[in-house]
Amino acid sequence: MFDRLDDLMARFEEILRELGDPAVTANPERFQRLMKEQSELLPIVNAWKEYKKCGETIEDSLSMLEEEKDGEMREMLKEELAEARRRTEELTRELKILLLPRDPNDSKNVIVEIRGGAGGDEAALFAAEIYRMYGKYAESRRWKTEMLSLNENGLGGFKEVTFMIRGEGAYSRLKYESGVHRVQRVPETESGGRIHTSTCTVAIMPEAEEIDFHLDLNECRFDVFRASGNGGQCVNTTDSAVRLTHIPTGIVISCQDEKSQLKNKDKALRVLRSRLYEMELAKQHDAEAEARRSQIGTGDRSEKIRTYNFPQGRVTDHRIKLTTHRLENILDGDLDEIIDSLIAADQAAKLGRLNEQQV
Repeated sequence: MFDRLDDLMARFEEILRELGDPAVTANPERFQRLMKEQSELLPIVNAWKEYKKCGETIEDSLSMLEEEKDGEMREMLKEELAEARRRTEELTRELKILLLPRDPNDSKNVIVEIRGGAGGDEAALFAAEIYRMYGKYAESRRWKTEMLSLNENGLGGFKEVTFMIRGEGAYSRLKYESGVHRVQRVPETESGGRIHTSTCTVAIMPEAEEIDFHLDLNECRFDVFRASGNGGQCVNTTDSAVRLTHIPTGIVISCQDEKSQLKNKDKALRVLRSRLYEMELAKQHDAEAEARRSQIGTGDRSEKIRTYNFPQGRVTDHRIKLTTHRLENILDGDLDEIIDSLIAADQAAKLGRLNEQQV
């Protein structure tokens, strides 16, 4: 590990030299690539510098303790030594996590698909609440959201909604949200007061760019139609809505949010490219079965991941056995406690697997 850290430090210093080269600053693409690599290496470099500084403090304290006779001074040196050793242990764990293989998609924007599942209109209402939950979470992190497509049920619920979240590290935090979300509550339409269970599915896909996935437009069919909705600006008087069919897979994307046919076409292509990219990632995950088992539920749409129980005000994440009685806060977008716990569990699983390989 230490040899690798020294190599990364040398690479960081090399990047700093390159960034000071006028030839590099004159090349925007290369300059941007180096700046990104520098920002990724910076946390590792800072932790490694602090680790080495703590090592020097430990050596100096031990050396001075051998010579120092004054009792008060010796106590100060012992405290300094204990603190340096404690911090060294913390930094060792931190560096191991920082050196874990990075998901190349972590810095990407995400496309989120939410579909009402079992439960009819109640499932659609729940899907709308989950959509608002992610919207508020994005707002709390100063990320931007963009509606791509929406299919309402007329009661304020969403049969299906697709939207984009733009922001640094969006995928790194939201990728654990894919799966089946379950709600237990008394629906407004239930006169007998019985608790119903409904579900919606969430799919989190990294936004795919041309460099990630080449989409052959010859394999796509575009149809245009008149947008429809519940009134207002949802109803257009021109054929601006777009239906995109990917012939090899049969995937169909419909977009009608924009009044411009070209804008709807662009949105449909972005969603299709990301879906196909996600399918490729799923194939890779399946091929790497052992690595897949070390992950904390990232990507399987059929996996029941979380229950929102209204009578008890409880939210339970089934993957890490985490239960919190902050239902209202979570639905208001306060997701950091759950997401931080999922990230920690995922890192612990990967570290455990790494340690097993090294034994």
